[in-house]
Amino acid sequence: MDSILIGDTFCYQYSNLYCISDYLQKEMCLIYLIKMMKEVKTVTTATVTRTSKETEITVEILADKMEITTGIGFFDHMLTALSMHSGIPMKIHAVGDIHVDAHHTVEDTGIVLGQALAKALGDKSGIVRYGSAYIPMDESLAFCSLDICNRPFLVFNADFTNPMIGAYDTCLTEEFMRAFAFQAGITLHCNVLY
Repeated sequence: MDSILIGDTFCYQYSNLYCISDYLQKEMCLIYLIKMMKEVKTVTTATVTRTSKETEITVEILADKMEITTGIGFFDHMLTALSMHSGIPMKIHAVGDIHVDAHHTVEDTGIVLGQALAKALGDKSGIVRYGSAYIPMDESLAFCSLDICNRPFLVFNADFTNPMIGAYDTCLTEEFMRAFAFQAGITLHCNVLY
C-alpha cells in the first residue's frame, strides 16, 4: 500500500484507487475535495453565477486567491475551511435576503458550489470518485463517504444540540448538503455518530 501526502492529508492507494480523507464537523458537515496528483485528473477553473429574486451568488473554483463572503459568519467560516483544507482556492460571493433568514443564501450557495464543482470536473474522466473518512472533532465523531458518480443522493444523519451558531441556523446544514450533492452529481452520506 502506497501513500502520498497532500497538504496535511494522507491519501492511501489500493491498486489504482485512492481513499481520500474528507472533512466533517458536527455543527456543519462540509466535504472537502482534494486536487490529486500523478495520473489523477486535476480540477480546472470554473465560475458559475446564479441570480434569483432572493440571492445573487458567484462561485469560482481554483480562483487566484481564496475569498468567501456570504454575510453569515459561521457559514463563511465553514466554506473557508472547505476551501483551505481541500487545497482548492475558491471565491464565493453571496448576497441574499438574510434580513429575512439565511435559508435562500445557504441553499443557493450549495446549488452554485455544486454546479461549479461539476463544471470544474468536466466529464469526470480520470478522477478518483470514491472517498470516505471518520473524523473526530472534540466530543464528536463523524463519518462521511462520497461517490462522484453523477448519481446524486444524500443520506444525512446528524442531531444538532444548538439550533443556531451565531446567525447560522443549523437546520440549514442538510439543505446545503442536498443542494451541493445534487448539483455536483455526488452520492453523499454524512453521519454524526455521537
